[in-house]
Amino acid sequence: MWRDQIIEELHKVREEYARQFNFDINAICKDFQEKQAQSGREIVSFPPRKPVFQPGKRIERVSTV
Repeated sequence: MWRDQIIEELHKVREEYARQFNFDINAICKDFQEKQAQSGREIVSFPPRKPVFQPGKRIERVSTV
């Protein structure tokens, strides 16, 4: 089977990072938010857009996953 070393390394890093927070998604998100606030970078958020219904327009699937 084909193996991608970069993907394997990313999975390992992700696993180690999650383990630091006992795999608690809330703690992980809190850590990300704290790091984001400390970064000093400007954070840009856009308001959610409402979907626009277009009669007769066919929706195409981008992914088959």
